[in-house]
Amino acid sequence: MTEELFNLIIMKKTLVLVFALISFIQSKAQEKPYYEDIIKFRNYDKVNPPQKDVILFIGSSTFTIWGDEVRKDFDNNKIINRAFGGSTLVDLINYEDEIIFAYHPKKIVIYCGENDIANDYPKVSGKEVAKRFKQLYQDIRLKFPIIPIVYLAIKPSPSRWEMRNKMIDANRKIEKYLKKQSNNHIVKIWNKLLDEDGKPKASLYLEDELHLNPQGYKILTIELYNYVN
Repeated sequence: MTEELFNLIIMKKTLVLVFALISFIQSKAQEKPYYEDIIKFRNYDKVNPPQKDVILFIGSSTFTIWGDEVRKDFDNNKIINRAFGGSTLVDLINYEDEIIFAYHPKKIVIYCGENDIANDYPKVSGKEVAKRFKQLYQDIRLKFPIIPIVYLAIKPSPSRWEMRNKMIDANRKIEKYLKKQSNNHIVKIWNKLLDEDGKPKASLYLEDELHLNPQGYKILTIELYNYVN
């Protein structure tokens, strides 16, 4: 075997390994939860480049379902909603480059933490949720040290009522942490969604007994309005 032929064989094997590695990395990336949602955001922004000084909504399905209607409800065209799926705080941290740092927000509004408890109930504690929130908050502060951050505290729901103690504990711990920070607001809506018996008011929820209906979103709009606009 000539040296030239030997080198050619080695080159071909190297290329095969390189392409195999690239395919492996791409397949692993696509296995990440909600990867397709992130790609949709990216593709949308390529066609419709976001303006500066936006009000950025991030979080889980309570904001995901709100979609672009959030702009109408707050009468504010500078809102960009980048909530996705039924995400957790871990998911937000994993995609913070794509859904947070890709923009130039003047304010960030967050709803997340509920699924952290529900997806692994009863293992995940309120303390763990607060720890995850703290990491997200600190990551944001490294990039945006002074912009206001608004956190909508975890809401109750009929279908997750058995988890309420952990959710209440997470809310308390997050509130305690935020009180030691600056330029933030925590908006508490727990009691606003309860009936006279102290349970989630069924008339504010969809049939899944988890997500809010239009009446429920009216309450969110009222409670958040002064902090968003």
